Amino acid sequence: MTLRGQSVDGLASGQLGNSLGTGERLVIEGGRPLSGIVQVDGSKNSALPIMAACLLTREPCTIHNVPNIEDIRSMVELLRSIGARVDYTGNGSITIQASQIDNVAPPEALMQRMRASFLTVGPLLSRAGEARSPHPGGCAIGVRPVNVDIRGFMAMGASIRQVRGIYVATAEKGLHGASIYLDYPSHTGTENLMMAAVLARGKTVIKHASVEPEVVDLANFLVKMGARISGIGSTRLEIEGVEELHGCDHSVIPDRLIAGTFAIAAAITNGDVRIESVVCEHMDPVTYKLMETGAIVEEGDGWIRVVGQRPLSAVEIQAIHYPGFPTDLQAAFTALLTQAAGTSIIHERVFENRLLYTAELEKLGADIEVVNGQTANVMGPTHLTGATVKALDIRSGAAVILAALAAEGTTVVENVKHVSRGYADIVGSLEKLGAKIRSET
Repeated sequence: MTLRGQSVDGLASGQLGNSLGTGERLVIEGGRPLSGIVQVDGSKNSALPIMAACLLTREPCTIHNVPNIEDIRSMVELLRSIGARVDYTGNGSITIQASQIDNVAPPEALMQRMRASFLTVGPLLSRAGEARSPHPGGCAIGVRPVNVDIRGFMAMGASIRQVRGIYVATAEKGLHGASIYLDYPSHTGTENLMMAAVLARGKTVIKHASVEPEVVDLANFLVKMGARISGIGSTRLEIEGVEELHGCDHSVIPDRLIAGTFAIAAAITNGDVRIESVVCEHMDPVTYKLMETGAIVEEGDGWIRVVGQRPLSAVEIQAIHYPGFPTDLQAAFTALLTQAAGTSIIHERVFENRLLYTAELEKLGADIEVVNGQTANVMGPTHLTGATVKALDIRSGAAVILAALAAEGTTVVENVKHVSRGYADIVGSLEKLGAKIRSET
């Protein structure tokens, strides 16, 4: 599941290692318990901001354990459009060097591919004194406001206006330190402001900061570059600006969301899967809920093992910011809860449209009632049977794939291009665990 044997051009071309292209679909024969060992890739949500942070220095930075997914290739294209050189150095490693900034207004089409594109604004504003960006795109799971980022930049001395839908940010006299309180602990906002602050004059304090593991990973990367950051891992970050940063090497943390997906896959198929290359502490919100349903969870040094059991018990989940249950895994867990006895309750506290995927699960036979758009009551267990369903976004795509693995008969999953943005070779990984799955045009 790591980048192997690709040229630099191949890395940015959009060709996927799992051969899932635009318009393709998956065909899944369900009812097979998964069994075996799966290795987890580096975190997408960690690698993307770290790649953006390379714009803060003229020196080369080498990033290891980078996942082979579509969003990474999009970020490569974006950084190159700004003027950075990006070289694939093999074995999942990328070297990025932004000797000079050629363009503070990357192509709008590139910027709108994913939310992480907005993470270039902080570094560009800090280093070049100017940045331009449309409102970030990505999955259609609800409004993704950037007010946390914008207010923070303005508190640090930036002038920001919108021109024909484009944010135009300038800091003619450079950025300065400020005390910033975030309305909510946005991980993108925390990352953007942290990157802007490391080269700003004076001291910046970010209160109510995100404590997501990926934010911590970015902070650790910035410290390796020479940044002065204290309070890493807490809700209060203090950043003393420095005149310049230097290059460094860094290995991206494992992807807890991919690990969680395979953990849930083991439980929903009544299987037995060992997931390696994980940080067990990052998995706590998921593993504790898995145990509450009745699944067996074992942990070791860098691995977890999940064994599915029947009957499963209904549970209640609050999808909220870390260390709460991850919103990016509530869809997958909902698929599991269709097999739990009783009524499970899912509360989505982050995105207002994140429960739209429930209609796809219902096509397979799920019994789900959505209340006020933010709460889902999942009645179970229900007998799932094959049908044609769609992946609406990265995470709901994973959810319908998991439901298909547990369903009787054949399921066709369309729009799998969404899944490729976050999962590298999910077909190959599931096949190795015993799933009967193939991709078709």
